[in-house]
Amino acid sequence: MSTSKIAHLISIFFLGINFSFSQVDVVYSDLVWSDEFNTNGAVDPAKWHHQTQLPAGGGWFNGEVQHYTNELANSFVNNGALHIVAIRQPYTSQGFTKQFTSARLNSKFAFTYGRVDVRAKLPIQQGTWPAIWMLGKNVNEDGGFFDANFGTTSWPACGEIDIMEHGITPSRPINYVQSALHTPSSFGNTVNHGGTLAANLGTDFHVYSMNWSPFQITFLLDGVAFYSYNPAVKTPSNWPFNLDQYLLLNIAMGGVAGTINSNFSQDTMVIDYVRVYQNVQADTQIPANFTATLGTITSSSIELLLNGTDNSGSLVYGVTYGTNSTTTAGNSGVQKSVVISGLSPNTNYSFSVSASDLSGNNAANNAIVLSATTTGVTGCSGTSNLAQQGSFSTGYNYAFETLGTNSVKITYELLDTDKVGLVAYLWRQSPFTETQMTNVSGRIFTHTLTGQTPGATLNYGVKFAYANGMSVTPYYQYVVGNNCNLNSDQFSNDKSILMQNPARDVILFDQNTTIQNVKIYSLLGQLMLDADQPQSSLDISSLSSGVYFVLIQSDQKIHKEKLIIE
Repeated sequence: MSTSKIAHLISIFFLGINFSFSQVDVVYSDLVWSDEFNTNGAVDPAKWHHQTQLPAGGGWFNGEVQHYTNELANSFVNNGALHIVAIRQPYTSQGFTKQFTSARLNSKFAFTYGRVDVRAKLPIQQGTWPAIWMLGKNVNEDGGFFDANFGTTSWPACGEIDIMEHGITPSRPINYVQSALHTPSSFGNTVNHGGTLAANLGTDFHVYSMNWSPFQITFLLDGVAFYSYNPAVKTPSNWPFNLDQYLLLNIAMGGVAGTINSNFSQDTMVIDYVRVYQNVQADTQIPANFTATLGTITSSSIELLLNGTDNSGSLVYGVTYGTNSTTTAGNSGVQKSVVISGLSPNTNYSFSVSASDLSGNNAANNAIVLSATTTGVTGCSGTSNLAQQGSFSTGYNYAFETLGTNSVKITYELLDTDKVGLVAYLWRQSPFTETQMTNVSGRIFTHTLTGQTPGATLNYGVKFAYANGMSVTPYYQYVVGNNCNLNSDQFSNDKSILMQNPARDVILFDQNTTIQNVKIYSLLGQLMLDADQPQSSLDISSLSSGVYFVLIQSDQKIHKEKLIIE
């Protein structure tokens, strides 16, 4: 091994200590399999298998146009690195002639749970699709290394973990890398994915990592986590990741990677090393310093703050309440927040919390019992199908809830079932900002705003982005700390407030009650005018002719009406 590679190993080791304990749930530290690519020539046949057999029909999946070969020109080791090369050249194999060749390597090593680190430079030319990924050892894919002896399960039931893919997200910049999970509950155009930007993919090495525990799968770029997959309730449909998986390295051409440039001749993925870590040392020491306390309590959730230490670096926490239970993992000496959601308001709950390590050694003070009562609801909620951009086929639920005194939790649930590849972004009206929301489960997304001023008015909507389009809700107003209900049946349609309609320049009111506030919105949901206590008239001369919506707040009611300005 060269001096530079040893130095890099040392730097990565200390970097790993720094990031692993703070960004992944289980730390894996024992190197169990690797290839440092130190011997020039063909790849090590004891570690790698060339997968060259075409699928039925003669073409690879996703419309790809390459032949995978075991030719030295397509995969070789030189100067301490593996080179996988995609080449434009006519090549005939298995009765089919294709115009591009490449290589697809299967590791002859498979494992359950651990961390994978791959340091690589990527091809970035249009039409190239480099990938570092994993498949279940049980996949029944003809030509795969494990297929003959273990291939009992079809894709995607075998599970697929995409550690790194580049070139298949045309809406993203050229240096965007993506990680994804394919399962029976979400495959093909999966919704379980995340990505990040990296500088100079084609000229600089980057470390692509995947940390896989029994509880979650986390993806990292250069030691920084950017996406975790952790379904709350794990089933074979959403979590086929409790069996052995093996590694694949390849460059595909065309298909979903797009049109290949006419002047393309060849491009290369250069891999410095592949390393797999697990925890294999015997552990008989029990966890110590186990504590469990209460954190933030809302009308629908209770936060448990858990901590403890263990020589292995990781702890497993079990929480039982009523007939429900959940298990998660945390790092030794690092406080773990566990939020139990979906609870009822004004209800007392009792939690039994235990701690153990990955070897099953239990903390001496198991179990700690905590009791807490959820708060009443302070917030607004509703259902709508209004859109300021795009449209909704069914609609969405929305909720604004004040947590404590100065935080507001905003939750949206898309009710449309015809939209795939869903991501949600919270839109602030003024000044405009866009923030990605967290996917709680299914089509439910949430984001909590902190540091808000009690009594302040917020104006937020949500953009739902999906395959081939987007739909944006109107901006909804919420007063921090206010307890209200914005369902449609809350709007008053009585005639206690009479308003001149159509109107020109001025709206005249004939009301029996005092009006606290009037808001006028465009049909796209944009707030055009906001007036407090307008008395018997309101100047609208600044508004153009057209159709608007008016919300009039009076005596704890909101009167909604369509307004025509002439």
